[in-house]
Amino acid sequence: MKDHDRRLPAHSLKIAEETIKRRLRGMNYTLYKRVSANIGVYTKGNEQRMGKGKGKFDYWTAKVAVSRIVFELKGDLHEKVAREAFRLAGHKLPGLWEFVKKGEPPVVGLTKLGNGVTLESLKRARRSPALGMENLPTPPQSTSSSPSASQ
Repeated sequence: MKDHDRRLPAHSLKIAEETIKRRLRGMNYTLYKRVSANIGVYTKGNEQRMGKGKGKFDYWTAKVAVSRIVFELKGDLHEKVAREAFRLAGHKLPGLWEFVKKGEPPVVGLTKLGNGVTLESLKRARRSPALGMENLPTPPQSTSSSPSASQ
């Protein structure tokens, strides 16, 4: 997942899996499904009054976060063939998807680590102090403990 968190219906995951299997038919590979639809969605009819229960079961869904791996592939395949299979499957799923190879730098949210970007640099404040604020003298401190002594 590349754009933002969303719910994927079970039938969309199944169609994407079948698309990958159809494209790789006859090749030596193993497909791992890293996400399962484990959340039930219940719906009520339109123009129903409040109350009277939660509704009837409609379909299964899975919550998928950004940078979550949904399908994993292992086997004797050329990378271009695997990319093509995952590209076709990505068109069947809602949202934007990307192909990730093993050994690539990790992703934090939408930002890829590497090329000078580290986890610590992402955690630091984005704004630097205003110009000239580093060399300002500290304000003088009063030495007396009572407030009436300054009058």
